[in-house]
Amino acid sequence: MRQIKNTRMNREHKKYFLVGSLCIAIFLMLGIGYAVLSQQLDINGTAQITSNWEILFTSAEEKEMTNATTKRKEITANTTLTLDVQLDQPGASATYDVVVENQGTLDAVLANIEGVDENNNQEPKSIKVKLGNIRIGDALLASESKTFQVQVYWDSNVDFSETNMQKEIEITLTYEQSDDGEPVGPIPSEKIEMGGQNVELVTSGDGLYEDQYEIGRYIYRGSEPNNYIQFNDELWRIVAKETDGTYKIIRDELLPQNEGYTKMAYDEAYHRSTENNTYCKNPSNGCGVYAAVSGTFQTPNGNYSGTVTEDSSIKEYLNNTYYPTLNGIAKTQVQSHTFNIGSVQYLDQSGNDSIEKNIAGEKMYQWTGNVGLINVSDVLKASTNTACKSATEQLSKLMKSTPEITCDSNYLLDTLPDRTVYWTMNAFSAESGDRSHVVWFTIRYGNVIGLDYRTIYYGRENGTRPVVFLKSSIQFTEGNGSKSNPYIVQ
Repeated sequence: MRQIKNTRMNREHKKYFLVGSLCIAIFLMLGIGYAVLSQQLDINGTAQITSNWEILFTSAEEKEMTNATTKRKEITANTTLTLDVQLDQPGASATYDVVVENQGTLDAVLANIEGVDENNNQEPKSIKVKLGNIRIGDALLASESKTFQVQVYWDSNVDFSETNMQKEIEITLTYEQSDDGEPVGPIPSEKIEMGGQNVELVTSGDGLYEDQYEIGRYIYRGSEPNNYIQFNDELWRIVAKETDGTYKIIRDELLPQNEGYTKMAYDEAYHRSTENNTYCKNPSNGCGVYAAVSGTFQTPNGNYSGTVTEDSSIKEYLNNTYYPTLNGIAKTQVQSHTFNIGSVQYLDQSGNDSIEKNIAGEKMYQWTGNVGLINVSDVLKASTNTACKSATEQLSKLMKSTPEITCDSNYLLDTLPDRTVYWTMNAFSAESGDRSHVVWFTIRYGNVIGLDYRTIYYGRENGTRPVVFLKSSIQFTEGNGSKSNPYIVQ
């Protein structure tokens, strides 16, 4: 059982501060209905139970704290975890790695998680809790442990009242005895609300997945998941349901103006001057950063840095020319949103890359607006090919004399016609040298499928697939997400 209580907020010097604490108490309990212990009979006819049930918490450690402070962290009786967290302002969050261990001799399975959605929807809705890397049906075998995440956060997108910042949330995790990790009784499937419809989460094949890299985010993966949505009287694809409840979508086809699709430079030659954009070394080659940033833009390893005070030509086109062409209904459904525009680095010397590093590079710099492009990490995560592990690894294999395809089984690549390429949103950088004029792009060209990089000046144009965020309040009034019966947005 997890409880959230004693939370209040005062106004001081025209700033909001959460001066109370957000408490989470977690209890694990055995579901009696399926508890079947083994017995051992001795020769004189008496019986004794030799198995034992012991599931408990062993640790809880801070993972990521944003404008948040842990006031108390305590495990009581091995079954109750209490976290007192001070959240200082809207947008603050605290994430913890929690370890639960099966120290008994019986295999167990997580049979139910109750209370997260129910209590998050109670007032004040700005105080919320999420669980990550844990779901119904997870096995917890004897002598094994599992690490999952608990995140407490102040949702800045939800209105709040200064006089009503107290809340109690009760969440129950129920473990039951299992047979070699398989449930003894039926385990209900876990579903996520998508536009008012409940969509089942999957762990294999095409479908909607929990994003294992970002708590509370849900993504579509596979060659042809049912993630089609009708928007602006066109077919688009749902990429993700974000942690704030918005829906990230991408146009199903590239922008058509000429035959096939429109080709355009990411940043036209001499569009940005080196005087105002010192990160951009040569104005004739363009610049690989999507939008202007405050301060200094640099690569993840810090080797290359400089100012970027002006927007790319593709950003200006998408927001100043393309966006006004959306119909009136579509514009009311779009949510101006944060896009991650940082650099994804090609580790061509160390080779020690991961999707986590790719995401961290993207999040180093952000831009808020209406229309963007797909992120490198979105393309990687959309693949169900287990070899699709990082931008560096897949590019290195793609560049071999006989290319190895590792990021197929991917609707962002597989469903497009051959000889199709389109831009991502992220600048390309490399350990080996300056690549300030280079951007990641997707490619489907013969036996080459995946992520590559390209110089962005005029003459090296790619296609463009706009990306927008839809408001969290939208409802899917019709459809099942298939191409023939897409979701219809209200």
